[in-house]
Amino acid sequence: MNIIVCIKQVPDTAEIRINPETNTLMREGVPSIINPFDLHALEAGIKIKEQLGGKVLVLTMGPPQAETALREAISIGADEAVLLSDRAFAGSDTWATSYILAQAVRKLGADIIFCGKQAIDGDTAQVGPETAEFLGIPHISYVIKIEEIKDNYIRVQRLMDEGYDIVESGLPVLLTVVKELNQPRMPSLKGKMAAKKAEIKKMGQAEIEADENNIGLKGSPTQVKNIFAPQVKTERKMLAGAPEEQVDALIAELRGIKCL
Repeated sequence: MNIIVCIKQVPDTAEIRINPETNTLMREGVPSIINPFDLHALEAGIKIKEQLGGKVLVLTMGPPQAETALREAISIGADEAVLLSDRAFAGSDTWATSYILAQAVRKLGADIIFCGKQAIDGDTAQVGPETAEFLGIPHISYVIKIEEIKDNYIRVQRLMDEGYDIVESGLPVLLTVVKELNQPRMPSLKGKMAAKKAEIKKMGQAEIEADENNIGLKGSPTQVKNIFAPQVKTERKMLAGAPEEQVDALIAELRGIKCL
């Protein structure tokens, strides 16, 4: 069983800062982590490998420093890692990113591709399904439980607003997972030692044979025009009068801001 887990290195959202002049994220001095949902995808891949055999390859697109995320994934239990890094990839939106990932998956080969349901920096939940569309394979989103895998078949539970659906598919298939699927394991000492020695394979535009018209800013139909931090309002207003008068005044205030 060949399993690919797509991960993303994201800034720790607890410490995100925005440059007021350029309206871009300030990454300097901000710690980066593996996208939390992707850790659940990685755990799912490792469990299937332990049950059925095979290997788990982690794949990410990003700058050279994203290699640290791949090494962390190896320390947790992945067997191999590939970094998609090329200046030509810079500025890729979800569409271009999905195309790049799909081109890499075609080269590497996989029976099951796992992704987290979304990344905490963009929150679009688009890359997983779009990657499957570029590959021309089925995808199942919001997977909460993997019931059975055998031969060329998989059955899973897909989380819905009220309960879950049972969905079956042939292989290859791409699954996006939710945090309720499992509890990610911690890196082991043996894993950390292996991660230090592991060779991280690097692939660029040429290696994945990506069309220049489909990558980077040129291949991105959407672009961010502005980004800003929400303004924190600290205005306070004291209500005077008897309790009944204060209640009437509070109701009037809430209706004024359309909360009632």
